[in-house]
Amino acid sequence: MTFKHIFKVTLNWASNQIQEDSTKRFYSKNHQIKIEGKPILNVSAAKAFKGDPELYNPEDLLLSSLVSCHMMSYLYVCSQNGIEVLEYSDNAEATLEVNPDGSGRFVEVRLNPKVKISNSDKIKLALELHQKANQFCFIANSCNFPVLHEASCEAI
Repeated sequence: MTFKHIFKVTLNWASNQIQEDSTKRFYSKNHQIKIEGKPILNVSAAKAFKGDPELYNPEDLLLSSLVSCHMMSYLYVCSQNGIEVLEYSDNAEATLEVNPDGSGRFVEVRLNPKVKISNSDKIKLALELHQKANQFCFIANSCNFPVLHEASCEAI
């Protein structure tokens, strides 16, 4: 049986035109995302696209969603396989290609999880479970680009 969950956000933006020359209009990219019961998220475009570099941007948030979802999926599959995870960190990268016409897309995400577990006998399995976690990750399953893993694991 399939279960459906609905997620809702509200986006608020108001015109704050920035005139750079008389032939082009530029708009502020700053806006707010509201999710009921949570703090407001202030968002802009990436600096490369004339956004406020101090604010989150959609590209940051997409990569953050992938990193977070993979970690939660990984912790789930580790618990199912008797692996005690003590620490988890990741320094992920996403590659965005922009076409001459201004359109673009992510072409790859590379996750670099570093995991510390309690049992050295399970390091091989702990590394293999990243692939299983990728199969469970809701966000990775929704992407049309590869999500690659270069994981490391050690026992402490």
